[in-house]
Amino acid sequence: MTKRFYKDASVVAMGDGGFGVALDGRPVGTPAGAALRLPTAGLADAIAEEWAAQEKLVRPHSMPMMRLAAAAIDRVGRERDAVVGQIAAYGGSDLLCYRACGPGELVRRQAETWQPLLDWAEEALGAPLAVTTGVTHAAQPPESLSALAARLEAMDDFQIAAQSQLTAACGSLVLSLAAAAGRIGVEETIAASQLDEEWQAEIWGRDKDAEDRRTALAAEITSAIRFLELVRG
Repeated sequence: MTKRFYKDASVVAMGDGGFGVALDGRPVGTPAGAALRLPTAGLADAIAEEWAAQEKLVRPHSMPMMRLAAAAIDRVGRERDAVVGQIAAYGGSDLLCYRACGPGELVRRQAETWQPLLDWAEEALGAPLAVTTGVTHAAQPPESLSALAARLEAMDDFQIAAQSQLTAACGSLVLSLAAAAGRIGVEETIAASQLDEEWQAEIWGRDKDAEDRRTALAAEITSAIRFLELVRG
């Protein structure tokens, strides 16, 4: 954290058609020193609002749009293939493919919530995935994994940055792709990703540390989806 060193945060148009953010007229850069070139005015507005909302101290953790934009430029822009590979790897052990053997109510909830998303992946992405019970590994069809990877590879760097955060927070590539495509909303995405944890909480009671972790993951999901919406314009 650093002390706030500026009065005003504003959006500026860049000569190449992109948008930037300026603090007292000076352009904001990324942590790695690159130009903060943003694809849409909406995203630039959101980041300027984050800078304007800082008080005596600048707190980077309170600026999710800025952090994701910086990740797109500093990380994805330099290590795109590696980042895409890390996201795609979730498809090989996707949360939605691993179901409980019991009790019946949990089995029902998983099938009711998760199966429509796997059906969507098969129909919309050409990526049917095998479902198993317990912790036994289910090998997935290579063609399906390739189809999921192709969906990622078609995204731009800003979308990839958000998809990376979203997939990690969900623990599921299919769920994150469905959320990114608008197939499922923010609250539904959070509920689907935390279905097992919610079941455990209902049965055994709520633990503060576990609830704090769930809240943090929900915030990651929410900010990643908002970022994707702003990138689309």
